[in-house]
Amino acid sequence: MMRAISRLSNLRGHFQQRGFVAAATMASMNINSKYKMLSGYEIPVLGYGVGISLSLFPVYQTPADVAEDVTLYAFKTGYRHVDSARVYRNEQPCADAIRKAGIPRSEIFFTSKVPPRSMGYDKTKESINSSFKQTGLDYIDLYLIHAPYGGKDARNGSWRALVEAKQAGLIHSIGVSNYGVHHLNELEAYIKELEGSYGKGKGGEISVGQWELHPWLARKDIVDWCNERGVICEAYSPLIRGQRFGEKALQDLSKKHGKTPAQVLMRWSLQKGFVPLPKSVTPSRIEENADVYDFELEPEDMKALETTAYEHCAWDPTTSSD
Repeated sequence: MMRAISRLSNLRGHFQQRGFVAAATMASMNINSKYKMLSGYEIPVLGYGVGISLSLFPVYQTPADVAEDVTLYAFKTGYRHVDSARVYRNEQPCADAIRKAGIPRSEIFFTSKVPPRSMGYDKTKESINSSFKQTGLDYIDLYLIHAPYGGKDARNGSWRALVEAKQAGLIHSIGVSNYGVHHLNELEAYIKELEGSYGKGKGGEISVGQWELHPWLARKDIVDWCNERGVICEAYSPLIRGQRFGEKALQDLSKKHGKTPAQVLMRWSLQKGFVPLPKSVTPSRIEENADVYDFELEPEDMKALETTAYEHCAWDPTTSSD
């Protein structure tokens, strides 16, 4: 099994260039599969999301008083990857679930994020320190910049704080969320600048980028940018909050494969090479979203879900120009 997972990791970039992960490698994928990041660490291919920006979309944020229970249920179902953030205000219950799960810490992948209001070097350092105070964890697997707000200096300052935390061993991998291509180019230039001043590897690496990704918001420009550099794309809102379940193409594929529309969308995300982060507080749906390894979408199925739409169900900071 480990040999199969390793092979999947090594071939991932090649197959992503073709727009989806080849069926030959998908056959070996399961709920325990992982991708290797540029940082050298591994990330579980399936994640469990516990919220969307509290200030903007409170109805979709997992309340703190239920976050521990649902995260524990996700672990029981087989998930080993939980995606949280400072603004979700549920880092602590997620960490409590990690401690109570009876699973070795090394087998659980935990993500948090710099809040949009904490951009800049000093505020980001405070955010990171607060995450450790809240969670009581010895390390955090992945820390992302939640959104590219605050201007260039603030973005660069936040990145430098993340790099320093990574170098100190507090954070294993770092990345960004909701960055447009222009933000990514700006950060890439800053990383080169840091390396020019402090030496190779001192600028950090963008291991992960997280965006709203689904057939109606495929973000080809961003995905291509990441694929060319080996950056892993995480997909939040991969189920589009159920808003597209009635689409004919999705219904047809649901009937063809004997799967729900949600499972078809999850499979689409996996075969695109993404790390989907479905969110639900309903046990049956937590199970349903993970039950996607016994079927494959054929090339014509993937093509049927191709659209030219740019329709988001959440916020879209990628268009920020400050």
